[in-house]
Amino acid sequence: MPKPAFSRAEPDARRQSLIEATARVLARDGATGASVRTIAVEAGVSPGLVNHYFAGIEALIAATYSWVGDQVSKALSAAVAAAGSDPHGRLKAYVTASFAPPIADRALLATWIAFWTLTTKPQIAERHDTIYAQYRAELEGLLADCGIAPTDRRLTAIAITALVDGLWLELCLSPDSFTADEARGLAERQLASYFDKSAKSDR
Repeated sequence: MPKPAFSRAEPDARRQSLIEATARVLARDGATGASVRTIAVEAGVSPGLVNHYFAGIEALIAATYSWVGDQVSKALSAAVAAAGSDPHGRLKAYVTASFAPPIADRALLATWIAFWTLTTKPQIAERHDTIYAQYRAELEGLLADCGIAPTDRRLTAIAITALVDGLWLELCLSPDSFTADEARGLAERQLASYFDKSAKSDR
């Protein structure tokens, strides 16, 4: 009897549903609340199905970290694409996209904090390093387009990453006392200081 045409896609859909359920559980219950049983209940499946698709809870959370990181990366890329061709505008768009939906979101913050909490686990630490290395590499490319010297790009990208994480954290935690416009203004002011420093070093 021939297999139905959807048989190959169905396992992928089930796997994805488990990843999305894990993200919801992490956002709601934190790292300590993420168990195979809790995630299975959230996804509406048996615990055995979780173990069928993933080699334990750590592997499932690592896969979820990758998926959430991909969603953030897509949002950043969309912001850059919408900014046009000006290098400075593209860099600003990349940096300040974190201060608007879908990235400036309390549920995403809660999920991200859970990932940070679990970076003592080898698989999750590896995903964390991969995601942040990609983010810094993209920043370095945008900085290069803006004329930042090669010797300054790595540390500048690290500094911008720390700045964005801090502002994003504060914005998500205190949206009534700290606005997205203020976050953008602070980030753009810091970016301007890097451009000024680069221009002076070229003289």
